Amino acid sequence: MLERTKIFFAAALVCVAAPALAAPDPDTFRKQVDTFVEQEMRSEKIPGVSVAVVHKGEIVLAKGYGLANVEHNIAVTPQTIFQSGSVGKMFTAAAVMRQVEQGKMSLDDPLTKYVPDAPASWRPITIRQLLTHTSGIPNVGEDFDFKRSYTDDELIKSFAVLPLSFQPGARYSYSNSGYVLLGIVIERATGRFYGDILRTDIFEPLGMKTARVISDRDIVPNRAAGYEVVDGALKNQDFVSVKMNTTADGSLYFSLDDLIAWNRGVEQGKVLSAASWKQVYTPVRLNSGKTYPYGFGWDVDMAGGKPRLHHGGSWQGFRSYYSRYLGDDLAIIFLANSAEANTETFVDGVAKLWDPALVAVPRPKPEPEVARKVTALIEAARAGRLRAEDVPLAPANFIPTQAPYFVKDLQELGALTKLELVERSEAGDDVNYVFKASFGDRLVRVYYSVAPGDQASNFFLSL
Repeated sequence: MLERTKIFFAAALVCVAAPALAAPDPDTFRKQVDTFVEQEMRSEKIPGVSVAVVHKGEIVLAKGYGLANVEHNIAVTPQTIFQSGSVGKMFTAAAVMRQVEQGKMSLDDPLTKYVPDAPASWRPITIRQLLTHTSGIPNVGEDFDFKRSYTDDELIKSFAVLPLSFQPGARYSYSNSGYVLLGIVIERATGRFYGDILRTDIFEPLGMKTARVISDRDIVPNRAAGYEVVDGALKNQDFVSVKMNTTADGSLYFSLDDLIAWNRGVEQGKVLSAASWKQVYTPVRLNSGKTYPYGFGWDVDMAGGKPRLHHGGSWQGFRSYYSRYLGDDLAIIFLANSAEANTETFVDGVAKLWDPALVAVPRPKPEPEVARKVTALIEAARAGRLRAEDVPLAPANFIPTQAPYFVKDLQELGALTKLELVERSEAGDDVNYVFKASFGDRLVRVYYSVAPGDQASNFFLSL
């Protein structure tokens, strides 16, 4: 579950709206995308990707690049089946809203209505808070045994022993655990597996012909293999138990064609009522009264001064991303069979080719004191001295599980030669910073967030 998606922290981008450019010439644009994608694949050593660009309901590009299966030399096509990772959360959220519309669940139902033997600390938690990652239930760490086939009760108990990261509704903290619980809640509320509800209520009505919950045993035509790089060598994805590949935090198969059909359904407001879609896209309001730019399974922010709805995912040697730019009536879909694929680089690169304003972010004024603190955290992480107390509002298990990777990565990168602030934004009660860190000729994005009281809430390096 930690690996359903890379840890990320959505931030509302404060942009000055620029007039939309006329749509680029389709043939020129497709050639530019081909060149960019192929160059980036070589740079990141990615076996295969699938990319779609849809403008005003018309498919501008839908194409596979590279190999779906390296061992058998099988090319990627728009029909190639990838794993969803956390892009699957928007489907889980839609399944919840279907039950809300039918009166089988309420967004304000307490979690304990469906999990009556939950710990006392869970009593204030609502379905809405699970959907918006504001429940306080921690994201399980890399010490979680993904090879074990848990029962639902065992999964609940494994989450229940973890203390809440904060009071429900007080903060946003990405939690795959919360979405696993949503899948269990759906089944207890309806008597049906959430994947069956997706099939009958969403996939089939929208024409998502090959979308389904993951199954290692079934024969799945056009299924891609997932890959990761281990000590410089390409390896097959690691084993995960059957149970842990069917949970509602991101355990779906789908193709580019499936997501194009989903995009069409989303644009046309299908499968849910207009009122339900409005709730899905509404940023969550924290206890403080401030909003955080996350709805129900969607990041909700701005690009080029206009609304953007999006989500990324990562799981078992696959990466995925779906991004809608509402002001331009544009959608970009990206799928890859590499754990190392930098989805944002690909999606932002394609968006920039369409309209540079979609990725333009005003350069903030330098904040030397913040830069000093981030530099100190980088050097502490390099030396293996980074402690949970250094980022006190991060999930309790985050620093302990990530610290060994920070040591390895930073020691390989070498000395920090430059640190430049490239983004500053506010989300909820936090101020979020993104730095561009130079280590010789290598560039790394460093994410750092500060909550009221000058308490660090996030520190993460994205290589």
